[in-house]
Amino acid sequence: MMQELQHDAPAASPYLDSDFDLPRSAYVTHDSPSLNSRAEPYHDDPEGYPPPSASNSTTFLPISSSKAPEPISPGVTSPSKTRRLVVCAVLAVVIVAAVMLPIYFLDVKKHDSATTSGSSTSGGTSTDGQGTGSQQSHIGAVIGGDGSTVVTADGDTFIYNNPFGGYWIADPDNPFASGARPNSWTPALNESWTWGVDRIHGVNLGGFVVLEPFITPALFQPYPSAGDEWDLSTLMRVDGTLEAKLEEHYATFITEQDIAQIAGAGLNWVRLPIPFWAVSTWSDIGVQGDGTSEGEPFLEGVAWKYIVRLLGWARKYGIRVNIDLHTVPGSQNGYNHSGKRGQINFLNGIMGTANAQRTLDYIRIIAEFISQPEYQDVVGMFGVVNEALLSAIGRPQLSAFYYEVHNTIRSITGFGEGKGPYISMHDGFDGLQSWAGFLTGSDRIILDTHPYFSFGGQPNNQPIATSEDPATAGGPWPGSACSGWGPGMNTSRQAFGVTVAGEFSNGYNDCGLYLTGVNGSQSYGGDCSLWEDSSTWNTSVKAGVMQFALASMDALGDWFFWTWKIGNATDGVVRSPLWSYQLGLEGGWMPTDPRSALGKCEEVGVTGTSFDGTYSAWQTGGAGAGTIDASETAVYGTWPPATISNVPANALTLVPTYTATGSVPTLTYITPTPTGSAAMVTPTVSIWNGWFDSADTAQAMTAVAGCTYPDAWRALDSPAPTAVCNWT
Repeated sequence: MMQELQHDAPAASPYLDSDFDLPRSAYVTHDSPSLNSRAEPYHDDPEGYPPPSASNSTTFLPISSSKAPEPISPGVTSPSKTRRLVVCAVLAVVIVAAVMLPIYFLDVKKHDSATTSGSSTSGGTSTDGQGTGSQQSHIGAVIGGDGSTVVTADGDTFIYNNPFGGYWIADPDNPFASGARPNSWTPALNESWTWGVDRIHGVNLGGFVVLEPFITPALFQPYPSAGDEWDLSTLMRVDGTLEAKLEEHYATFITEQDIAQIAGAGLNWVRLPIPFWAVSTWSDIGVQGDGTSEGEPFLEGVAWKYIVRLLGWARKYGIRVNIDLHTVPGSQNGYNHSGKRGQINFLNGIMGTANAQRTLDYIRIIAEFISQPEYQDVVGMFGVVNEALLSAIGRPQLSAFYYEVHNTIRSITGFGEGKGPYISMHDGFDGLQSWAGFLTGSDRIILDTHPYFSFGGQPNNQPIATSEDPATAGGPWPGSACSGWGPGMNTSRQAFGVTVAGEFSNGYNDCGLYLTGVNGSQSYGGDCSLWEDSSTWNTSVKAGVMQFALASMDALGDWFFWTWKIGNATDGVVRSPLWSYQLGLEGGWMPTDPRSALGKCEEVGVTGTSFDGTYSAWQTGGAGAGTIDASETAVYGTWPPATISNVPANALTLVPTYTATGSVPTLTYITPTPTGSAAMVTPTVSIWNGWFDSADTAQAMTAVAGCTYPDAWRALDSPAPTAVCNWT
C-alpha cells in the first residue's frame, strides 16, 4: 500500500500576487504514480483511441448474449414472467409509499425538537407553483415522486425523475414544511441524521453566488483584466452593468430543476459557498498608500434572496445543506475564490485582527439566521471559513479563531444534538492528522479537507484512458485516490471525529480554461485541449474518469464533489469538464448511483485503516458535548490571539482593531419576485425575524471614530503603526 499522500502547503509568504492563482489548493504527491509495472495500450491522445465498436460503444453495458433461451416446461410459469409480476408488485408498493409516507411525516412524525412557528401548517389547499400529477395531502402540501410534473414559482414545468424512491413536498402556505427525502436510504429532513451510519453524497454549488473564473468563464471573458470578483465587480460598476448581470446570473445559474436533478442523481447534500457581501459591505475600508480610501466593490445584499430561495428548494427535495462562508474580509488565502487574489489580511499582518473581528460578526449573523427553527432541518452544517491558509496565518492564530467561533455559535444555539448546525472547520492544508484531538469536548465540530491531485505542480501525465474494462480502467489514478485519501480519512474519524471531504473532483490534472487563474499556466505534461472539450472523449476516457470518480468516492466516504455545474465559455463549450458532476452524468463518466462506489478501493487492491462508524457521544452532541478540555482552553482560549503573523513583536500593542458599537445587519426571509405571469405566494404561517437568540444583543464591529486605518485588503503594503490610536 502506498503511504498516505502528503500535500505541499502553499508558500508561507503572505503575498500570492502572481498570475498563477490557484482556484483550490490540494493534496499532492511528490512522487507521481508509477506506470512501470503495467502496459498502457491507450493514452490520453485522441489518435490513440481504439475505433468505435460494439464492445466499446458503452462503458459498462455488456453485449447481449446470443445464447437461445432455455425451454419452459408446460404448466410452469416463466421465470421472466414471475420476475415481472414481482417487479410490478414492488413498484405498486413503492408508488403507494411515495404518496403516503410524506403525509405521515408531515402529519404525524414530528422532528425531535419542539414544534415552532416554522413547522405550523395551513388548512388550505393549493397547487400554485407546486406541481401536477402529484398528490394533495389534507393539510395543503403537494407531494410528488418519480414522474411527477413540477410547476415552478415562475410558471415553468419539468418532470421530476428520481428512480431511488425520493419524493418532494411543497406547501405554498407554509414554505417551512419538512418531510421530503431525496432517496430511500437517506433520512427525511424531519428525521435525524446519524453520523457514521448515514453517508454524505454531496455536490458543491460553486460559482452560484461566489464567482470563480473557471466555473463561470463567460462572465469574465468580456473583461480580460478581471482575475477575481473584486476586479469583475469594479469593471462592471464602471460600465454600469454590475447589478443587472449578476442578478441575471443568480437567477439562472442554479435553478429548481438543478436541485431536483441532484436528488434524482442519488445525492443527499449540497455545499453552498456564500460570500460575506450577501450580508453587507463596507464603503470605507481604510487608507491606501496614496492617501485615498476606497470601499468594497462587491454587489451588496442582492445574493441573499437567491440563497433563501435555494434553501427552500433544498427543503422541497429533501436535500441537506452545508452553508460555507467562502469569502471573508481581507482574504483568508489570497486565492481568487476568496473575493480578491493577492494579499492575505485575515489573521495576518497589521489588519489581521480587525478583519477577523469583522469576520466573526458575519459568522454570528449567519448563525442566528440558520439556527432558527425554520432552517434547523435543512442547514445541517456551517463551514465557518473556507480554506484559510494556515502556512501564512499560523496554527496558534487559526486554532484560536476556531475556538472563538465555536463559542460564538454555541452561545447562540446552546449545546447538544438538534441545537444549531454542526460547525465545519477546514484543515488549513496542514493535513488531517495534525488536527487529531483538537478541541476535545467541544460540541459537534467537523474537520473539512479538500483532497486534489491537480495543483501540486506535477505533470500528472500518466494516462487515465487505459481500458474500457471497469476492472482496469483509469490507469494508476483509482489506486492513488484509494491509497492516498482513504486511510487518512478513517484515521481522522478515529483521532478527531467527524471528518468530511468538502471538495474533490475528477481533475487529476490542472487542465481547464482559467482553472489555474485567468493568466495561469498548466503543469500538465500532455495536451490540455483534450481535457477542455468532452465531446472529443471516447469510451476509454470516460471509463477511466468514471473509475477514478468511484475510487475517490469510496476512499473519502463522506464527500462533496466540486462542483455541480461548470458554465459554458463564450464559445458555448464547457472548458473544464472534469469538474462538472452534471456534465459527467450527461456524458457517462459519473455514476448515476453513488452507492456503486462502495467497494471500489478493495477492488483495486487497496485496504487499510477502517472505521466502524462509532463516534464518541460528545462528538455528535451527546454526553460531554460543550465541555472543552482545560488544556485546549489554556492554549487557544485567548481572543484576540496574543500574536499575529507578520506583525513585529514591538508593534503588537499598536495593531488596529474595531469596536463593537455599530449596528447589526439582520438577515430576513426574502425570495426573488417570480418572473412572467406567476404571482408571488405569501406564506400564511408566521415567520421568525432572522435572529434566533433574542438574548444576543451585542453590537457589530465598526471603525473607531477619529482613528485612521490602513486599507484592510492591502495592509501588507502599509507600515506598522508607530503610535497607538484609541482602538477600544
